[in-house]
Amino acid sequence: MPNQRRLTKAVFPVAGLGTRFLPATKANPKEMLPVVDKPLIQYAVEEALAAGITELIFVTSSAKRAIEDHFDKNHELESELEKKGKTELLEMVRGMVPKGVASVYVRQPEALGLGHAVLCAKPLVGDNPFAVILADDLIDPEGNESTLKQMSDIYRYHGGSVLGVEEVPPEETHKYGIVSSSPVDDRVGRVHDIIEKPAPAEAPTNLGVVGRYILSSRIFDRLEQTPAGAGGEIQLTDAIAALMREEQVLSYRFAGTRYDCGSKLGYLEATVRYALKHPELGDDFRAYLRDMAL
Repeated sequence: MPNQRRLTKAVFPVAGLGTRFLPATKANPKEMLPVVDKPLIQYAVEEALAAGITELIFVTSSAKRAIEDHFDKNHELESELEKKGKTELLEMVRGMVPKGVASVYVRQPEALGLGHAVLCAKPLVGDNPFAVILADDLIDPEGNESTLKQMSDIYRYHGGSVLGVEEVPPEETHKYGIVSSSPVDDRVGRVHDIIEKPAPAEAPTNLGVVGRYILSSRIFDRLEQTPAGAGGEIQLTDAIAALMREEQVLSYRFAGTRYDCGSKLGYLEATVRYALKHPELGDDFRAYLRDMAL
């Protein structure tokens, strides 16, 4: 049965330190690292906007002012672009967050894990369903629908909460929350179990949760009751496992290619792929790669 509760809010946990990219991230947030000509966080925001999100909630830290500045109005830059007649660039800068879309920011006072970061958004989310997007996971969708748009369609039809998943190499299950599920629809399963970063020998499947969630507001009650786990962090996976006992949680194998931009290799792979399909640079960059391969 279709779900009538509209999905309008998306949470972006961006308070992490980005230690794997030091020294580049010493003064610059990892979410501001560019893939060709846009930072990772902008790709994430564009994905949310394509799914009809109208409220962008950034869970930040004191070192992440650059993200807020990126989406804020820059009068000096806009004036200079207008004066020089650079209309296309001016429209691009002004249109990063369309009119009618709100950007709000809340601080995560301590680095206590993804679950704690999501919990910090509770006062802004209220009792509404909401999406969570991790900018580290850059997903290039198949076709014209963004990954979150695909998931929001599943949410509207089936209700409950929806986790974006993909098959991961069996030897890498220790890097992901792993789910086991039974088929419900094409690419959709009902989750029966979710385990945080199991060793390959203990993983029930190789379906890993990868940086895209649509969650019921009931998750906040579960997060408040979730004790800190390894490293003193509150795990979102543990709260989802508790949520499954009271409402439906679905897995959705999204149509698209994910790049793990939290790793250096994944970030480089994304940069190459997005450069190859860039409308201005693609042909020249492809020719450059051919010359390099000779």
